[in-house]
Amino acid sequence: MALKIISFIFLLIQLQISFAHPPGLSSADLTVKPDGLDAKLTFAVQDIEAFVPMDSDEDAEVTTAERDAAKPAIANYVANELKIHLDGLEVKAITPSTVSFDNQNNATVDLHYQGTPTTSALIESTFLSRLPADHKQYITVKNAGGHEIAKKMLTQQANVLEINLKNNAEPTVAENHPTSTFIDFLKLGVEHILTGYDHLLFLFSLLVVTRSFWPAIKIITFFTIAHSITLALAGMNIVDIPSSIVEPLIAASIVYVGLENIIRGDKVSTRARCILTFFFGLIHGFGFAGVLREMGISSIETGILVPLFSFNLGVELGQITVASIVLPLIWWLHGKEKISRFLVPVGSVLTCLAGSYWLLERTVLN
Repeated sequence: MALKIISFIFLLIQLQISFAHPPGLSSADLTVKPDGLDAKLTFAVQDIEAFVPMDSDEDAEVTTAERDAAKPAIANYVANELKIHLDGLEVKAITPSTVSFDNQNNATVDLHYQGTPTTSALIESTFLSRLPADHKQYITVKNAGGHEIAKKMLTQQANVLEINLKNNAEPTVAENHPTSTFIDFLKLGVEHILTGYDHLLFLFSLLVVTRSFWPAIKIITFFTIAHSITLALAGMNIVDIPSSIVEPLIAASIVYVGLENIIRGDKVSTRARCILTFFFGLIHGFGFAGVLREMGISSIETGILVPLFSFNLGVELGQITVASIVLPLIWWLHGKEKISRFLVPVGSVLTCLAGSYWLLERTVLN
């Protein structure tokens, strides 16, 4: 009976193994200039591979040459999916457009449109309708001097940004309030941690050996401090580590903690666990930062402090919510003698299996 209860708990976690990451994110930065409008769209490469195949020889590996060969098709596809209306008239992108790839597995498309709006501008991202329902695109519009005109978090249900430029007044747009940015990124942080099953499983594997309130609080605090540091460093582009390194390390951290739980069990001191948590928390922070990188928050004119703070706050709120539900359950199970002796070893074996799967998926199977 004890084994069935523990296995069921971990089964709920591992049913989500294939969905270890949140829905995709992208960004669109538009600049209104006297000679036209420039647009820069950044998104994960996998978000477009289904529509613009890159693996021409079908060997399950996309080479640099294959990516380069796909650039014209990518530019054309993205240009067709970004609808621009200036003063009520639709304008088309001028070719040639440029496409580039970075070491975070993102693609950036630079487009140019003729015409400068005098009364209104409308941007519609039909690209979102072809992606998973929860995909989000953060769009910002600036003038030639770099002043932010408007911003909005686009979704499938709200994929249009309208700007009113009439009477030479300040541009008006409903989403152009600082509070909107704060709330958008706060929600994004909550969603990221609640759908980041690898991060949650790591935290669970740290807490499963605890039996009281303060050791758990200390572990959560060290994890928070650590990932906040690297989230800020990566978000501000001070430290840049490719996702191809960070993601396997996150999976490895899960395996390591699971193995330590199996070998040492309850003999792990709170101090040692806090040190371990801080070290691995630094790595997880780079994983959190990948979300903000994909959205290009460093290009936000008002600075990255509000998005960074609100996103991190959202992560913490989500984390606290999960911990407040999971910890009482863990302590209750520890209080059941027949279950307690199996909780850590069985749970840790299942944790190692999940971590190993993610590790293989992000290295050998990638």
